[in-house]
Amino acid sequence: MTASLHSLTPPPSLDPLVALTAPDMNAVNQVILSRMQSEVPLIPELAGHLIAGGGKRMRPMLTCASAALCQYNGSRHHMLAAAVEFIHTATLLHDDVVDGSGTRRGKRTANLIWGNPASVLVGDFLFSRAFELMVEDGSLKVLKILSRASAVIAEGEVAQLTAQRQIETREDTYLHIIEAKTAALFSAACRIAPVVAEAGEEAEDALESFGRNLGIAFQLVDDAIDYTSESATSGKDLGDDFREGKMTLPIILAYARGSEEERRFWKEAVGGERTSDEDLSHAVSLLKRTGAIDETLERARTYARRALDAIAPFPAGKARAALTQAVEFAVARTY
Repeated sequence: MTASLHSLTPPPSLDPLVALTAPDMNAVNQVILSRMQSEVPLIPELAGHLIAGGGKRMRPMLTCASAALCQYNGSRHHMLAAAVEFIHTATLLHDDVVDGSGTRRGKRTANLIWGNPASVLVGDFLFSRAFELMVEDGSLKVLKILSRASAVIAEGEVAQLTAQRQIETREDTYLHIIEAKTAALFSAACRIAPVVAEAGEEAEDALESFGRNLGIAFQLVDDAIDYTSESATSGKDLGDDFREGKMTLPIILAYARGSEEERRFWKEAVGGERTSDEDLSHAVSLLKRTGAIDETLERARTYARRALDAIAPFPAGKARAALTQAVEFAVARTY
């Protein structure tokens, strides 16, 4: 039976996941630190700026927690969790260049400090390191899962780029984009654990479903937060997606539900003609009035319930409880 998404008191937290995976994550962090080194000093300097930048390390923690759920007692997942984090960090470096971002997690982005060429090339270096770690593991199945996820993420980023400033972007197109650019790595991070644990196809499918649905829920909340949170807590500026003309679900819903005058505003805003602070305030008021933010968060809760259903067949214990709280946290957070 799936737990209620609102039944936990105190509020849901990542603390159980952090506690569960702490010994594993110490080993993962050692791999990360050793493999980001290079004889070219700029590489560890730039990579370290982002890797040590205060991120939650959610994806490698999911690999470690999924291994615990499968009662795996080996150490192969340490290198693979590091590979997952390198893939994620590489995509962030590339994303910030594409988006022209100036802040991430409350700090200046690498591209702002070292420039776009260095950020792209260090991202390439981290991708390469990730593939070295996969090859060293020796499992073709793991290599297939993570390499496929890397390709899907890139496809998702290109799809998002082509949808940017396109007001007619459909909801199914948006969902396809977030499944690719966010959920694919969550899904792969979870699936590789039962592979190394030799837990069987059923466990692999269950954890893949868990990761995919959690990833979608996570991104939906992110897209809602862009219009509700301050940079002091979210680590990015309020309305970044709005100013960049990103077609996220809140805008898609508000545009579909708006009057002719409101739809004209959205066309101009997404087209880059209405990006002032006053325009952003008007956008937020429209999103609230049409229920677009509430609907986006409700969709996130739907995917979160699917994630919880996926791990319900696993034995109760610390691992399942920690993953359950992680799902609860993902949809309750404000940053």
